[in-house]
Amino acid sequence: MTPRVTIRIDFSPQRQLGHGKVKLLEMIDTHGSISSAARALGMSYRRAWLLMDEVNSMFEMSVLETQLGGKGGGNAKLTEFGHKLVALYREMERDTSRRFSDEISDLTAKLRPLPVESD
Repeated sequence: MTPRVTIRIDFSPQRQLGHGKVKLLEMIDTHGSISSAARALGMSYRRAWLLMDEVNSMFEMSVLETQLGGKGGGNAKLTEFGHKLVALYREMERDTSRRFSDEISDLTAKLRPLPVESD
């Protein structure tokens, strides 16, 4: 596995944004619903809904628009701000990874080999 940088932004002890929440936002954008995104990530709908409610209430602008279930319902999509939030987060990850690529390579070279699993 190639090392990768992930970021968690702690706005306060109760408000964090990190790789998991951003990945869930991306999956909602791909699948068009919280439940489909949750299934794709192997998490419960309730857990996904609570995480998205947390993110949506963290900012002054909505990150996610939802439509209640029923005929033609149950959909979710990222708002314009939601798309900007995901893009900004991924840009920060890329910039950090580029900035510290030499240091990451140096640390990777010093890693102890993983134990070999026997059959």
